Amino acid sequence: MTGDQIPKTNLPESDRFLSTFANSPHLAYNTTHMRLMGIDYGTKKVGIAFTDEGGQMAFPHAVVPNTPKLLDVIVGLIDEKKVGAVVIGHSLDRDGKPNEVHAAVEGLVLDLTLQCGVPVHLEPEQYTTQAAIQLQGRNANTDASAAALILDGFLTRKK
Repeated sequence: MTGDQIPKTNLPESDRFLSTFANSPHLAYNTTHMRLMGIDYGTKKVGIAFTDEGGQMAFPHAVVPNTPKLLDVIVGLIDEKKVGAVVIGHSLDRDGKPNEVHAAVEGLVLDLTLQCGVPVHLEPEQYTTQAAIQLQGRNANTDASAAALILDGFLTRKK
């Protein structure tokens, strides 16, 4: 896709690239019948969730520290669990504008795409942590539960 073929949107330039790349018809595939990984990205902790092998239901998996080894941890899980696609919470503020976590999420999307080659999708994630707290209370798995809610939102939207 050339620069003049990129759809005109109100998104910032970097988001247009990610949106265009993630939704490219060249990456078309069926997200059913494959395991998906969900990620709730935070500056200190990252929640991880997976679907069942058929890609129908989301389950919290783990909360990992956000360290320089985060990419290696995620890539290892992608390989170990035979993940076919990744869904990352798209972090925006209440007005729908990029927040402080947004740039780091963009970097993770790019790194995962280049290192693994699996499709990466952004899914709105506003208030998923608060929803997880309401469902189970705040505990060590709250961020993993938020990742499962992000993943569940993606699955519901794709049905």
